[in-house]
Amino acid sequence: MTAPDFELFDGEGAKWRLSDHRGKVVVLLFYPGDETPICTKQMCSVRDRWEDYATTGAEVVGISTDTVESHKNFAEHHDLPLRLLADVDRKVADLYGARSIIPGKVARSVFVIDANGVLGYRDVRPLGLFRPKDDEIIRAIREAQK
Repeated sequence: MTAPDFELFDGEGAKWRLSDHRGKVVVLLFYPGDETPICTKQMCSVRDRWEDYATTGAEVVGISTDTVESHKNFAEHHDLPLRLLADVDRKVADLYGARSIIPGKVARSVFVIDANGVLGYRDVRPLGLFRPKDDEIIRAIREAQK
């Protein structure tokens, strides 16, 4: 299945479009919210393993329904190296089926899209109490590069 294209603004207010990254693996990390306990642990874990993510050459982005300003503050507060995208109306999360059982929230989800734009790896957690393991995400990136 071809990954649906979309465009969102990042924490700096710059536009980010999925199709602009064709030719490389892209990882979409959907998470419920900035500065919440599990999400903060998840994004800080990605930060702590950033060198491992970076060596894959994949474009890794976080997506939640928080605002551009919230993302900017969250990234600065925790020194996050990845771009955070603001899906304030939840259109992109809905497009990918990242629906939470909590009304109005995004499910903690991981989508890995290969260099041809094909959606391969998919891990959607509607309750989202447990965060995805970095090793599993990195392994999925490596699989998408084959």
